[in-house]
Amino acid sequence: MLRIIKNAENEATADKVLMPIHLLIACLQEKTGLLGEISLKCELKVSSLRALASNGMENSTTDSKKDLLFNVPVSKDVQLVFQEAAICMKNYNQVFVNEGHLLKALLTTKVIDQYLSEEDKKIILNLGTTSRDMVAHLGEFNFPLAGANIVRRVNNNDYSSLLQFVEANFSSEWSQTLKDGFLADAPSIYIAVADEEIIGFAAFDVYKGRKCYFGPMGVSKSNRIKGVGTLLLHQCLREMKEIGYEYAIIGGAGPIEFYEKACHAVVIPHHRF
Repeated sequence: MLRIIKNAENEATADKVLMPIHLLIACLQEKTGLLGEISLKCELKVSSLRALASNGMENSTTDSKKDLLFNVPVSKDVQLVFQEAAICMKNYNQVFVNEGHLLKALLTTKVIDQYLSEEDKKIILNLGTTSRDMVAHLGEFNFPLAGANIVRRVNNNDYSSLLQFVEANFSSEWSQTLKDGFLADAPSIYIAVADEEIIGFAAFDVYKGRKCYFGPMGVSKSNRIKGVGTLLLHQCLREMKEIGYEYAIIGGAGPIEFYEKACHAVVIPHHRF
């Protein structure tokens, strides 16, 4: 997200006010991950959008304001977009605004509708604003050993407390998945514990019995910026590698940027667009 904001600011240099179209251009300049997939499959051209942005400023009386998030003045529409993105973030029980939240906010607020065809909107909505499956190559990745003091494999005594934690903080669906995981002789489920309380969990090979499949994973909201999720992820992926798995599928990844950074995972492309 920081790179998108910086690139949007660069796009706004000539116009002196950052507008939603500059955010759209910055998103299309990303050539990896879900944004790279969108830029390949949409008919949008950055050069054409730049021309439209300049023409729009010539005929505009856009009010601009200073905003702590940006180094340049921004339009009221940009402020509206980030307010909507923050709402989206909270609705998903997350703590950072990510590129998916931004794309959804750009569409929801309709501030870029004039630049998009209906097909463009459909592509952005389906590729950029929903959870996506990812894949991580385990063969050459060396996982740090930190975190052994708070992360451990579950035992039968953890059954009730873990399910209560998951149902209170996440969903009954995840709770059922973990119940199924506990049926194994050695459940491939790990928990993070602080002050004798569960603060996070991660599992693999438990979702519908699928092998090489990581997830679900969850960390209590108050602990999400402390690296707990990374510790849990690395513990599971390290064990998957030791089992002999060359790749790990990360199913329905919400915070895509997290997995890109934490284990170099990449989005599995959709083939229907």
